[in-house]
Amino acid sequence: MTLSRRMMLAGMIASAATSDALAEAPLLSRRPVARSVGPDVARQMIVRAGLSGAVGLVIADVATGAVLESVHADLPQPPASVSKAVTACYAIEALGAQYQFETRLFADGPIRDGILDGNLILAGGGDPNLLTDDLADLAALLKAAGLTEVRGDFLVWGNALPNVDQIDGTQLAHLGYNPTVAGLNLNFNRVHFAWQRAGNDFTTVLDARSDKYRPSVTSARMQIVDRGAPVFTYHAGDGVDEWTVARQALNAAGSRWLPVRHPALYAGEVFAIFARAQGIVLKPARAVAALPAGRVLARNQSAPLVEMMRGMLRYSTNITAEAAGLSATMAVTGQRRGLQTSALGMARWAQRRAGVAPYFVDHSGLADTSRITASDMVRLLTADGTQALLHPLLKEIPLVDRGGRAIAGSEGALHAKTGTLNFVSCLAGYLRTAGGRDLAFGFFAADLEARAQGKLLGDEKPRGAGPWNAKAKRLQQQILQHWAASGA
Repeated sequence: MTLSRRMMLAGMIASAATSDALAEAPLLSRRPVARSVGPDVARQMIVRAGLSGAVGLVIADVATGAVLESVHADLPQPPASVSKAVTACYAIEALGAQYQFETRLFADGPIRDGILDGNLILAGGGDPNLLTDDLADLAALLKAAGLTEVRGDFLVWGNALPNVDQIDGTQLAHLGYNPTVAGLNLNFNRVHFAWQRAGNDFTTVLDARSDKYRPSVTSARMQIVDRGAPVFTYHAGDGVDEWTVARQALNAAGSRWLPVRHPALYAGEVFAIFARAQGIVLKPARAVAALPAGRVLARNQSAPLVEMMRGMLRYSTNITAEAAGLSATMAVTGQRRGLQTSALGMARWAQRRAGVAPYFVDHSGLADTSRITASDMVRLLTADGTQALLHPLLKEIPLVDRGGRAIAGSEGALHAKTGTLNFVSCLAGYLRTAGGRDLAFGFFAADLEARAQGKLLGDEKPRGAGPWNAKAKRLQQQILQHWAASGA
């Protein structure tokens, strides 16, 4: 099985000051004012749906800011991955649409006859989308530069961003979408674990696979143990991720991505594999806290930030949101900030940008303790310049019937960001009606009691979560289809 960059993306499912430039960003010039538009259709749909928990909804006209329909508009709810729509705007305004993350190779000594008399340094620049193929390309560039041997050490530096051990420490340790975030990241800081039955036992492989390569790694290890539960356990070894898996949970063959907790060493090991394949003599990677000075030998640049944000909104990659948000806060403040402090800085940016008061604890929405109201989300969406920036980046979502079939004539009507956690379902973005009117909307539903119970039980997919989320998504569709059909 081969995985392209797009397939890998698809598989993913305090205080901080702001700069004067962002502090002077235009405020929302048209505070939404509710007006009567006839029957309260959305409220009736919500009641009929019988969804447990609570639903907050606001639909407003983009041009005027007038609120057309609202239900519990000021109820703070977890935004889940809808947070990423805010992060995209925050990062692009702070860093610039064409900003690129850069991963570099340094030499801190002279090179004579292909031999480096000094150390080689792999230095991350915070790129959250660096892949195994990119490291292979860097090794090829090093070979093309004539390097054949490194007499000194091979150092890896991953402190361009603050190290975040897990985005949300309350979630299960083995979830690949809850990795470490650091300055040197690889494959979304995930390692591929595969198993296959061999007689009465299993063979296992941990690798950093890409669309071209399958380099096996030793920076993560797996042990099969005889137990029923939990399925996985994790222990942080000395530079090694130590995993166990329950034998009873394994079928004949399978695989899944696991998070990486030592990302710089993981990336260093993979790069060293490719360097040695190029004939370059290199010692095992060693992590350093400070970036040594040296001469740049090769570099890899990410896609421009605007393209990265489009991919993040399409595939909802959590590590991309966190790296972008942390980088934006560093650009705004000139300082490294922890995750929660950085997220609070983004909330303060939103307050200056649109006069709203969200509460964020991260940039991805993975933690369920962030809060935003439907009213505040819509005010952000209708703030001056937001639609022009965000609409082209948002994913087009089809309006579908109960059978999941796209409704004829609705193509291009809905561009939005979804947000899904167990017992949390959110959607926010833009809708064009049949009459050509542009609407902004925010839909936030959550049954926080049921979610808390599921987390206490330690279930990756708690009982009832699937049907609840499906019902919430159907309710979203019903409400938006009603407004899309409007001739206004």
